[in-house]
Amino acid sequence: MSTFRAISQNLKSPPKFLMGFKNYSKQSISSYKISLHNHIRNQRLDQARTLFENIPSPSAQLYTILIVGYAQNHRLNDALKLFDKMPVRDTVSWNSMLKGCLDCGDFAMATKLFDEMPEKNVVSWTTIVNGYLRFGAVDKAERLFFNMPVRDMAAWNSMIHGYCCNGRVDDALRLFEEMPCRNVISWTTMIGGMDNNGKSNESLILFQKMLASGIVPTSSTFSSLLTACANVLDLYLGMQIHGRVIRVGCCFDEFICAPLITFYANCNQIEDACKVFNENLHMSVVVWTALLTGNGLNHKHEDALKIFAGMINMSIFPNQSTFTSVLNSCCGLEDVDKGKEIHTVVIKLGLENDVFVGNSLIAMYSECGNVKDALAVFRKIGEKNVVSWNSMIVGSAQHGCGQWTLTLFSQMIRVGVNPDEITFTGLLSACSHSGLLQKGRCFFEYISRYRSNDMKLQHYACMADILGRCGKLEEAEELIRNMPMEANSMIWLALLSACRMHSNLDVAERAAQRLLDLDPHCSAAYVLLSNLYASAGQWNDVSRMRVKMKQGGIVKQPGCSWVTLRGMRHEFRSGDTWHPLNEKIYQKLEWLRGKLKEFGYTPDQSFSLHDVEDEQKEEMLSYHCERLAIAFALVSTAESSPITVMKNLRVCGDCHSAIKLIAKIVGREIVVRDSNRFHHFRSGICSCGDYW
Repeated sequence: MSTFRAISQNLKSPPKFLMGFKNYSKQSISSYKISLHNHIRNQRLDQARTLFENIPSPSAQLYTILIVGYAQNHRLNDALKLFDKMPVRDTVSWNSMLKGCLDCGDFAMATKLFDEMPEKNVVSWTTIVNGYLRFGAVDKAERLFFNMPVRDMAAWNSMIHGYCCNGRVDDALRLFEEMPCRNVISWTTMIGGMDNNGKSNESLILFQKMLASGIVPTSSTFSSLLTACANVLDLYLGMQIHGRVIRVGCCFDEFICAPLITFYANCNQIEDACKVFNENLHMSVVVWTALLTGNGLNHKHEDALKIFAGMINMSIFPNQSTFTSVLNSCCGLEDVDKGKEIHTVVIKLGLENDVFVGNSLIAMYSECGNVKDALAVFRKIGEKNVVSWNSMIVGSAQHGCGQWTLTLFSQMIRVGVNPDEITFTGLLSACSHSGLLQKGRCFFEYISRYRSNDMKLQHYACMADILGRCGKLEEAEELIRNMPMEANSMIWLALLSACRMHSNLDVAERAAQRLLDLDPHCSAAYVLLSNLYASAGQWNDVSRMRVKMKQGGIVKQPGCSWVTLRGMRHEFRSGDTWHPLNEKIYQKLEWLRGKLKEFGYTPDQSFSLHDVEDEQKEEMLSYHCERLAIAFALVSTAESSPITVMKNLRVCGDCHSAIKLIAKIVGREIVVRDSNRFHHFRSGICSCGDYW
């Protein structure tokens, strides 16, 4: 009897590894679930496994919890091993393993599991259909969907979502119309899908039908609607939706707040966007990024940088989209120093090898004149995508590095990245800036023959520019006239600029006429033609052009150069005397004039397009805006540091010759970005090779 009692007591006592649980029964099983979930949620998978291994005869539900945990943390092999060990597998565990394979990107294993499933329910079918859709196999997903024994609402909604994600919005709408019944998810999926596929107006009309059918919108619906309003710039409707959001009490939801900020920013109501942001304390990176992006979109780049600093101070870690937006603002300010500060944050967060952040850094450095730093970033990117290659190719082209561009293209092909229309635009642009006529012809012929679907207006514009710069003006004109699409004003303007370069009045007059037919108020057409007349000494024609401009109320865009220094932009126009350092600037210019004469420099008076005495022409050339900007930079920055000057128009030929010598005199690199390209002046030589 005593022995029996002892055995009974031992059976009632829980094992040692269960001492933390009150009852080894339903409550202990529930406690196991809670503990497993807690370990998985906090990514303590090894502790979760240890706990699981100590559970006597774990149920299928406990197996499934750990399998899902492994899959969520991309430990698919561990999930599959555990699945194989299961003594009994129910449909839930099969479905969980199936979804885990898809989430981890192993589509082949997912299809194998689906084929092996002893019993499939509607969740199984919907999961594999989603898998096919996620991997772009829409036709196979479609066949499976229509072969499903039973289709519930979730299956219909998944198929509609898949159609939309793969750009087949018309098929999605057809299926939506065929649905036996629809819920709010169906309507929201269709509204969001139409908006994402460029049918924002239609999505807003569909919302009206949704309301008429008595369906109550959710926060997800409002989010999609606000995005659609932002895309079509419908301020009135967006404000109405904002009112509904306030009435239902979900205006503080981050999934509503972010699109609401974007909506107001897109509609140029940045103050209202800020009001939405300031209504609550936000700790979501999505909301902060929306405000940062909105400020950049409204050209409030300095405010965007302040918002970024605020994020860092609040310990909100930026994501890829945040860095893209803040680096765009650095480009907007042309402030490479701020860009370098952001780059430091990127390195600290370990995102230097991230392809999306890296692409933004390449663009920032390229547009701010530091193509070598752009190349250094490019080399550090782990897995480069087509955007990475395009950013570097286009950046190199802008800086006149034609051979770099061709080398990059060869490497791109060698690693198996397929070029697109942007790649070919960059290649043709590089050929244009570097005078590579035959290479340009080869690329253009290749696109015409083998990639005709990629052939766009900009490719014809680049080819016309290549021909024009090389002096093949009649051939360029013929190409433009025989294009399969209508030439725009920019193409005729490029030809007119080439005529100015090669002093060809006949073609220039025809190009100017076609340009003015398209854009009667184009000041550049009058100015370029007037400059051609002035260079030829035809002052009566110059006067005629000026009279026409005056009668038409057409104002010439004034030349302007600027330097960004310590976050402040210093602008100069020719002959300016307003700057606080004016005296030092002009002293430096006089010193440079003396040094230039010592080096044998003689002003090219053909670039002083005024009917005045030679001495006055020389003085006018000396005070061009780019020279004022360079003089300012020389007196304001440390010796030997590089100088970067931006200009809104092309740099004049005489200034180009002078700046080459100035760079040699002061022993510094001078980078000048004009309206066409970057010029890197070092030791008396320009990177353009005097071909510009």
